[in-house]
Amino acid sequence: MSEWTVDRAAGVLLEAEAAATDRPPITDEWPGLDLATAYAVQDETLRRRLARGERLVGIKLGLTSRAKQQRMNISSPLVAWLTDAMVLPAGAPVPRARLIHPRAEPEIVFVMGSRLAGPGVTAATALTAVESVYGGVEVIDSRYRDFRFTLPDVVADNASSGGFVTGPVAASPAALDLGLEACLLELNGQVVDSATGAAVQGHPAEALALAANDLGRRGLAIEPGWIVLTGGMTDAVAVPAGAVLAAHFTHLGSVFLA
Repeated sequence: MSEWTVDRAAGVLLEAEAAATDRPPITDEWPGLDLATAYAVQDETLRRRLARGERLVGIKLGLTSRAKQQRMNISSPLVAWLTDAMVLPAGAPVPRARLIHPRAEPEIVFVMGSRLAGPGVTAATALTAVESVYGGVEVIDSRYRDFRFTLPDVVADNASSGGFVTGPVAASPAALDLGLEACLLELNGQVVDSATGAAVQGHPAEALALAANDLGRRGLAIEPGWIVLTGGMTDAVAVPAGAVLAAHFTHLGSVFLA
């Protein structure tokens, strides 16, 4: 068996994704994988996605809730990439043929109007860079068996990216109190969870600022036109085949996935 490297880890994760086949965490075999190297793996998977024709459309945040951070023993979220291949049409079935064990979570989604570069970004300054706000649903899909992973594992795996869909209602960020924006998550018409935007770092703009500052430390920025998934408002729920998932937001409309 060859030694683990950034290139090898990127290849292994993209192959697992392409085959829709799970595997043990990389750290089982590469215990020295640290966070900086994991982000290098993530960036290499993005480079390969772009080389095969995908287009970078934004970023997503993971582990934005306090409870999830405590479980992973971290104090801030992680950041990962979104490409156009991850965009799902509203109301369409979850694309199970290309996913391993999908789970869905409602999110508040920003579309950026201007460039946002750290360090030193605050929630207030972050919000001024937002053009519009949407409700959305992210479908996460870890390449690791039973969603078992360490923090470097999930960073390398692009924060369990699968797909995402945005809702039909666009709002100005100044028109809403996003900390109080509520969401009811339904599965087959039954409410299975609920939350407000405050579940995401206290306010989704705080998550946006953290992402800008994290990228700034890596010499990167959030660019105009990018989509930003600010993180799951509720826990992610499994969507069985044939089930209908709906996320109903107070002011941002409803998002459906079959």
